[in-house]
Amino acid sequence: MDHRIPTHHDIVIGLGLIGGSLALDLKLRMNFKVLGIDKNPEHIKKALELGFIDQEANFSEIAEASVVIIAVPVDMIPKVTLQVLDLISDDTLVFDVGSVKNEICKIVRNHPKRKNFVASHPLAGTEFSGPEAAILNLFDEKVNIVCEADKTNWKILDKALSLFKKLNMRIKMMDPVEHDRHIAYVSHLSHVSSFMLGKTVLEIEKNEQAIFDMASTGFASTVRLAKSSANTWAPIFLENKENLIKSLDEYIKNLIEFKMFVETNNEEKLKEAMNNANYIKSILNGIK
Repeated sequence: MDHRIPTHHDIVIGLGLIGGSLALDLKLRMNFKVLGIDKNPEHIKKALELGFIDQEANFSEIAEASVVIIAVPVDMIPKVTLQVLDLISDDTLVFDVGSVKNEICKIVRNHPKRKNFVASHPLAGTEFSGPEAAILNLFDEKVNIVCEADKTNWKILDKALSLFKKLNMRIKMMDPVEHDRHIAYVSHLSHVSSFMLGKTVLEIEKNEQAIFDMASTGFASTVRLAKSSANTWAPIFLENKENLIKSLDEYIKNLIEFKMFVETNNEEKLKEAMNNANYIKSILNGIK
């Protein structure tokens, strides 16, 4: 009889910016053995070259995993999560890192292994994508939102919170419906705004050299998010479309109003609108 203790490992599914950065942290900061799954063989190859996974894995190895992290595009998260929950042991922690939470919470609600799942959203990232974008310490001092924690087994939840704290994340509990409503305004809308500002400038200003020469740091910082991957963000926008449409309606209303103030030379109203917007400084300065 073989009395060897089974080798436990962690599996990251989806080796882009977030999945890759988590894998880096788990390997280099916590000395975990990390296996990777990605449908793109080039991502596996690059992750191995960069050293943030130890080896490629497949779904048959999930049963032996201690932790499974689901970092695939949001439209794939429900399917992959259900597939993973069907395979795990009773002690496995499974968490996703998607930026839309209500849909996944509804889909896993009645699964027999719902108690093993933590719905999380680390508020971290850059405008870059793919394994090359992975960054060590990306999650330091970043907020990680956890939804429906009461539906997770307390031992599994403790395991998750312990891992998040070791990665120096700040934990915030939130209802998934509230999460999706708020995130539409503070994250998804800012990406739409950046994409469309970039598109507008490119359509109006055909002289690429002029854009390069005249673009200030303000312009560069405002359109930074327009460099984000369309493959990542299109599914996010559609997954949270009801909240995004509401936020777009409000944004468009403010743009139309601002345009009217300019057209009518209403300096007082322009100043009032901008001064009201300046209040965002005090809010952001208070967030540590």
